Amino acid sequence: MEKIFRMKKKVAYCVILSLCVVTLQAQNYHAVQGSSYAGSLGIANNPSSMLSTPFRWDVNVIGVQFKASTNILSVHNFSLLSPSKSSQWSLDAGDFARKGRVAYNVNLLNARFTLNRKEAFGFGANLRGYGRIKTDPYNFNDTLGGIRDFFNINESNRTFGGEFTGSSWIELFASYARTLWDRPFERLNAGVTVKLSRGLAGGFAKLSGVRFQRQATGNQMYYLLRDAALNYGYSSNFDRWQDDKSSRENARDFVKYTEGGIALDFGVEYLLKSGAAPSFDVGDDYYDYEWKFGASLLDVGLNQYKYSNASRTMTGVRPDITDTTAENKLRDITSIDQLNDSLATLVNSFSALSGNFSIINPMRLVLNADRYLFDAFYVNGELSLNLSGLAGRKYKRVSEMNLLTITPRWETKRFGVYMPMQINTLGKFWIGGAFKAGPLLFGVHNWANVFSKDKMHQGGGYVALVIRAFNNVEGKKDRRLNCPD
Repeated sequence: MEKIFRMKKKVAYCVILSLCVVTLQAQNYHAVQGSSYAGSLGIANNPSSMLSTPFRWDVNVIGVQFKASTNILSVHNFSLLSPSKSSQWSLDAGDFARKGRVAYNVNLLNARFTLNRKEAFGFGANLRGYGRIKTDPYNFNDTLGGIRDFFNINESNRTFGGEFTGSSWIELFASYARTLWDRPFERLNAGVTVKLSRGLAGGFAKLSGVRFQRQATGNQMYYLLRDAALNYGYSSNFDRWQDDKSSRENARDFVKYTEGGIALDFGVEYLLKSGAAPSFDVGDDYYDYEWKFGASLLDVGLNQYKYSNASRTMTGVRPDITDTTAENKLRDITSIDQLNDSLATLVNSFSALSGNFSIINPMRLVLNADRYLFDAFYVNGELSLNLSGLAGRKYKRVSEMNLLTITPRWETKRFGVYMPMQINTLGKFWIGGAFKAGPLLFGVHNWANVFSKDKMHQGGGYVALVIRAFNNVEGKKDRRLNCPD
């Protein structure tokens, strides 16, 4: 049993590592959400926001964002200020439901251009990925000696189950935004984005209905497995990776044997202006507002993948399968093929999965409100509501981690200081921070990643390099000769 748990730890480590490696959303650059200077960084959060920035154009040369939140494991003796070779991680002990979320993206040459003050378009490429895992409540500690010990401390839990879904893809997008009306005290902008994608890596696993029963023969106590169902699969392009091929050939085949997908974003922004007569020394006030409200429906679509040769579905447990039998069958497994061979001897029904499977994108409704305070001070509030679950439990899906974010900020065209505070969908409260200096934006989702040595599994960060035009969409206007309203 000790070997089995060591293997589980290795599998968990490999999953986490693979998610990180794939990264080598603008919706997660929390600092600039709602900002008039977000430009191309704001397209993924609301395509209509392209019309609320004064620059003629801007290009996000590259942007990287990563965030994770979990109660499955903890990282010890490591922070951004004091990285350590002696850092460790461990599976968290206790009796509770396990949950985890990860989200990451790389923005590649995202660009925004204005045709005029009432029209703008954007385009670019993104590498994105999401992962989610959840389990039923179960008890665990790192002193367990085998499956029998695990069942012994979980007898009060009649059934077990859990599921994991991960989806990574590369997308090309094109966005268009237009002003629907512009009145003295209000303005309404609308935008749409079309995204064409290739599913680079997708996978899922679902274990359900695990039941067991204590048995005794004389003085010998053991557990009998009564029922279980398991489905798992991953994208077939992993089957193309061969040790006898060069890295270039493997990379080419990995991308070549992928499936296509499509998604849409929709957004509107409503600006309430003060209506006060502008002072002649203020310059152009076209982009000024007292309130700015945004609503967007994001990632309406899915990605497709072809089942790998090792994908399987199985139901039922054969008679007389005990904890000892299961442990012996699962000992010393080092490959997916060995796992399949062993599981086939434990269950009643065992078959391969073929064809294609789809994973619904993290579809969500995002509501945003931005309030101008005074000078260069603003405060932004955002609520993100996941909608992918509305498709039903039988559909595979990933979801966004964001829930509620409040961001006070001081910001000018060149400089900015931000302090996003957020509660995510796992109920974790983070206080982050970000800084803007010219073209560079750098931020962390959770300051605990910097100052605490045991919070690296809660948080993440982002960095973006954005080049902007030196002049505005229309230059500053001399208002000294304007007639008063």
